[in-house]
Amino acid sequence: MRLGWRGRIGALALVLGVGTALAQSELGATAASRTGLASVACAGSLQLLMDGYLGPSFSRSTGYQYQGQAAGSLGLAQEILAGELHPNVFVPVGQVPMTLLEPRFTSWAVRFAASPLVVAYYPRGPHAAELKKIADGKLPIRDLFALMATPGFRLGRTDPAVDPQGQAFEMMVRLAEKDLQVSSATGAADLGGSDGASQIFSETSLEPTLQAGQLDAASAYLPQAVQLHLPYIGLPPSINFADPADAKGYAKVSLIVAPGQKVHGSLLDVEASVLKGPDQGAGDAFVRYLLTSSGRRLLGQEGYQLLVPSFVGKVSAVPSSIRRAAARKA
Repeated sequence: MRLGWRGRIGALALVLGVGTALAQSELGATAASRTGLASVACAGSLQLLMDGYLGPSFSRSTGYQYQGQAAGSLGLAQEILAGELHPNVFVPVGQVPMTLLEPRFTSWAVRFAASPLVVAYYPRGPHAAELKKIADGKLPIRDLFALMATPGFRLGRTDPAVDPQGQAFEMMVRLAEKDLQVSSATGAADLGGSDGASQIFSETSLEPTLQAGQLDAASAYLPQAVQLHLPYIGLPPSINFADPADAKGYAKVSLIVAPGQKVHGSLLDVEASVLKGPDQGAGDAFVRYLLTSSGRRLLGQEGYQLLVPSFVGKVSAVPSSIRRAAARKA
């Protein structure tokens, strides 16, 4: 996996070099004038983007150091709450993880991108030819659900108890039952039936397992598929959790992830907030960097769906510099 993203770093070197001066201008800082550490906890699906591109580019542009840690967004939020992790920036996918930290660690977040859900597949597996026909539109998308329900089909997904992607994939299947007339029996089989636990992988190991040919297909965010050069099947906006226009439809499905804990389908947005703690200046600068032209260009190139930046939570608590950065992109 590391070889893949190192190769992509070389391909993007020119973009990063050109963008550094522009980012410095937008951030109002020079690399020589800053000290401090941006300690960023991010969704596992963001790891390649953050550690390979955005983190190094941010450091070159500002002089701040960057340190990243990636895992399932809900799991990270729980570690922060338990005092086991102490980042000054949190960048999850999905809306629930950030709300878990409110108001103890933050009271606001900026929403700036979305991460469409797709089904990635192994290009040399026994079902690859049929999956490619579905991806190319030569077979209807409903055939994907029938194929995933085939006995012996090896499907991987993340744990809905700790990861928004796992939640979205399970709810995506339920939406397909409503919107695509997929039968409930097929939907249950897609999720492994009574043996659903065998499909569960950590967010950072799922795609490598697929790349190794140990799975036929796996849930993925579009940016992961783009960055890892994985073939994938795009899902209709009504079930991919990335179109703000379909947000009401996403909310019609729900999932019990723990006793007494019910989550509703929601936009798979990418949010960021500066958490209470040390090096607030570095944390502020990193969030502002995500909103610069350079940061947004990288997000778009790596498969993220750019959204007009907007704030959720207590807007009055948002640092003025971040509000100004968001306003420039509105």
